[in-house]
Amino acid sequence: MKFLTLALALSLGTLLIAQPPAGKGGGAPGGAGKGGGAKGPARPVLSVSSPAWPDGGEVPMVNAGRGGNKSPEFVFNWSIAGVAAPAPMELQTYAVIFHDIENSSNKTTVDTLHWSAFNIPGTAKGLPEGLGAGDLADGTRNGPGIRAGGGAPAYFGPGAGVGPFHHYVFEFYALDAKLDLPATATRDELVKAIDGHVVGKAAYVGRFHAVQ
Repeated sequence: MKFLTLALALSLGTLLIAQPPAGKGGGAPGGAGKGGGAKGPARPVLSVSSPAWPDGGEVPMVNAGRGGNKSPEFVFNWSIAGVAAPAPMELQTYAVIFHDIENSSNKTTVDTLHWSAFNIPGTAKGLPEGLGAGDLADGTRNGPGIRAGGGAPAYFGPGAGVGPFHHYVFEFYALDAKLDLPATATRDELVKAIDGHVVGKAAYVGRFHAVQ
């Protein structure tokens, strides 16, 4: 009987020693323990808004290539868990790539690039309506797009003909660098330069077709 009692006591002691102290290792819920995959602080997330049309809505004629051909106004928004927050400290510039995703160029997966701009200052709160052409005083540079071939590169709005709506996407990139690219750079060169520097990304969609 004494032997059995001693064996049980030794077994219980071994089990207690094997249990890690609370909060250290042991796979605590959520990975809070050491080596448990604890996450760092939440990072700000970029989104954009515009008074020109609601995201996914129809592009007005003032912003269309067949109309006023003015670039739309955009507002840059940064938030954490839905609450407004400062932009990340490493933010240096913004870039925008505007394309018609409905088109196919030369039977390929390449769509139609309407406009791009880069080196928009990281201090910018957005883009004004009717952005100017070429290189701007604040360092913004209009890049590859439909109007990049002749004269100063500039915005060129939606121009789909009569028929189904085309969907146009503005892709916004927040970057930790200023891009060393000429205005004559190609789309591929622009994307390659952006790669590896993205600290935030957002998109805004518009639909457009011409009426009879």
